[in-house]
Amino acid sequence: MSLFPAGPPAIAPRHRSRWDYRRSWAAGRPAAAIRQAGRALTQAGPALSAHADRIAASLKKRLGLFVRVSRHEVAAVTFALAGMGDLRALPGLQRLAQDPPLTYNRAHARILAALPAVELLPTLLPGLRREPDQYHTSTSMLELLAAWGPAAAPAVPEVVRYLGTPYAYDALRVLGRIGPAAAVAASRLASYATGRQGPGHLRRRAAWAHWRVTGDPTLALDVCGVAVRSGTAAHGLPFLAGLGPLAAAHADAVRGLMESPGAWTRVAAAHAYRRITGDPEPAVPVLLAEVDPVWTGRPAMPVQEAVRHLGEIGAQAAAAAPLLGWILAQEERLGHPFDSVRILADTAYVRTLTEALQRIAPGAAGSVPAPPSKELVPVSSPAAGPGFLRRRLR
Repeated sequence: MSLFPAGPPAIAPRHRSRWDYRRSWAAGRPAAAIRQAGRALTQAGPALSAHADRIAASLKKRLGLFVRVSRHEVAAVTFALAGMGDLRALPGLQRLAQDPPLTYNRAHARILAALPAVELLPTLLPGLRREPDQYHTSTSMLELLAAWGPAAAPAVPEVVRYLGTPYAYDALRVLGRIGPAAAVAASRLASYATGRQGPGHLRRRAAWAHWRVTGDPTLALDVCGVAVRSGTAAHGLPFLAGLGPLAAAHADAVRGLMESPGAWTRVAAAHAYRRITGDPEPAVPVLLAEVDPVWTGRPAMPVQEAVRHLGEIGAQAAAAAPLLGWILAQEERLGHPFDSVRILADTAYVRTLTEALQRIAPGAAGSVPAPPSKELVPVSSPAAGPGFLRRRLR
């Protein structure tokens, strides 16, 4: 059964070039075509809003034939509506939740986050009340709750149950994102932050969550500050960035980490230093040096995070505008992401680039950029590779 008997809806050219499932039909491979169409639909989000009625009608028909159609087909049109924030996805999600897992993909959890928590939580809570499921299912559901933030407050009792399980790190993140509404967990968070409970690698995340739910920064400043001053545990940097000027006593240690050999540490330190001191001047060149214009999308390099932090700086990061505009204008930006997240990854990168440009140079995102100068584009040579652009800029 075709997902769309009357023909598939148009997909934006950039996505159509990656998901030309019509060729699979022509080659006599309808099953492959359905799989490819499903991947595109699942990831398309608001790009297919003009076809929401057709997609909703397709879902309604499939729900009536659920026994005779594959779960994959139902999931494809359901997630397509969910990515638009369309409440007509709820019957499909309710049906899929009867045969768990609802999702086992963190990227799909971010699709579901487009729906209001108040509408979808009643479907999720029964599953969260069961014993923790397999790894990817549990982490995906916690990813969704974290994306909702304070709106996920009704799930606090269920999230607290995940402390003491292999999913404790994700549960701590959710509780911190929920904030004061999770204050009932404050004593548990303090136990994790001080090392009285749980493994040591949870201490920084727990201390940050304790600050978020109680408003008291003492534990977070102590635990994360010690980690950063050690010079070897940079995982405290994002939490000190969140504390901002409250972490002023650690500013010198943070600035020293801007010279770290690790790209992720340099980016996190530059961002934290700017948030703590309010001084963007030392941070801008460090962040700009990590914006590789030929980045494939591999998570080993913190390119998207560097772009986001440059956007947060705003007009004082004007030196980044030409390069960001040029990257945004490219037809193909990311070469690495797997098929199931390719469109999602590209959409997220486009959104990050666009928002950064709007903050740095309002109006520049809609203009046609000139190619960046040679100093900003890596050349093909044995020296090129991670850190090459940073060396060139220096």
